[in-house]
Amino acid sequence: MRENKDEPALSDINSRIANRLSGLRAERGISLDALASKCSVSRSMISLIERGESSPTAVVLDKLAFGLGVTLASFFEAPLADASPLVLRAEQLQWTDPQSGYVRRNISPPHFRSPIQIVEVDFPAGAKVTYAAGLREISIRQQVWILEGRMELIFADQHHYLEQGDCLAMEESQSIIFRNTTKLPARYIVVINTAAI
Repeated sequence: MRENKDEPALSDINSRIANRLSGLRAERGISLDALASKCSVSRSMISLIERGESSPTAVVLDKLAFGLGVTLASFFEAPLADASPLVLRAEQLQWTDPQSGYVRRNISPPHFRSPIQIVEVDFPAGAKVTYAAGLREISIRQQVWILEGRMELIFADQHHYLEQGDCLAMEESQSIIFRNTTKLPARYIVVINTAAI
């Protein structure tokens, strides 16, 4: 895993997530209870995240994204007033999943109006993340392109073993399991598309 001296402090990332979560919930007029019921995350956990007192896992963020009808990457976007078509690498927000240890870097310019988002992931050896199934209010398609190492993706009851250079396209309509069963870390790019077909 590469270190970055310019990486924002964990508290800054938690604040960004907290502000985006409460903002997205307010925009949609969804109460804490309604969101908790819709995405199977407890009301108290959502409240802790919104206050910046808890560092959510990727799985919890994905459930919240489902409940709000957005992509997981939406939690890392900057306020709309800060939108720019350019983001330098040193300014790209990086976040570590506290459960699996995977490191997610949002490559796309934050909050720039585009149906496409690009994310880079450093996935530790032996790590596993399961994103729950569920139909979202918006259609989310993604492609995973392996840059280094090997990954196993389980989607639609099929096991896909991807090596360097391989690319898998899928739609987020069923559960997706990302697993690195090797002793070496993997690095890959995820391209997310929310545009209507």
